[in-house]
Amino acid sequence: MIGDSGDCPHILIVDDDPEIRTLLARFLTSEGLRVTTVNDGPGLHKILETEMADLVVLDLMLPGEDGLSLCRHLRATTALPVIMLTAAGSEMDRVTGLETGADDYLSKPFGTRELLARIRAVLRRVGHRGVPTAPVAGAVPCEVLEFLGWRLETARRQLMSPDNVLVDLTSGEYDLLLAFLCHPHRILSRDSLLDLSRGRVAGPHDRTIDVQVGRLRRKLEADPKNPEVILTVRGGGYLLTCDVVVKTGEPASKIK
Repeated sequence: MIGDSGDCPHILIVDDDPEIRTLLARFLTSEGLRVTTVNDGPGLHKILETEMADLVVLDLMLPGEDGLSLCRHLRATTALPVIMLTAAGSEMDRVTGLETGADDYLSKPFGTRELLARIRAVLRRVGHRGVPTAPVAGAVPCEVLEFLGWRLETARRQLMSPDNVLVDLTSGEYDLLLAFLCHPHRILSRDSLLDLSRGRVAGPHDRTIDVQVGRLRRKLEADPKNPEVILTVRGGGYLLTCDVVVKTGEPASKIK
């Protein structure tokens, strides 16, 4: 473990390469983060039994239990944000990581400052105490957004179903849904959605938005294969088809 406790975010790095662990620990600590490093799944579980972490940087290829299995476990048992490290050029690994519930991914080799930017962006989205919260572009200040009987509580970052059941959302899914709800009945390109929800520009083969839309559809749609809430617009992007009501009393027309 490297770094002080205090109020600085605690980053848990899981990678079997000792050089990468040392490099990232030194760099992230120098940037004001608290860092713990482990080399495999058992190490991850042991740390989480005794300590709280704010974000996990998780390598896909690990000895024993791989990163995808560990990500599934984290998503099922915690609300920890996860940034997945994947092999360079492996689109399938990146897509699978997002499908498993990772909040973001980074392909190896990567720059330490890019990883730092991704970490800070995810922590801002989840509202970590040590990172200034930046509102999603286009968001309106309100407590609750209602649509089709669903309720998105922005203060708590929670989604309630029409049956009043709490629906688990990753930070990426929450931010994407908020972007849609702040722009109903408008065609949003993949680049626009990536900028609105994650504050970055899409790469040439970036399928982040497609994967996250698929995950949202499985949670919102009666039939995800024939969506009616979030439509695909060929050559354009995606469209939220329903009206949105702001419970604070502002008319939905103000959500533009």
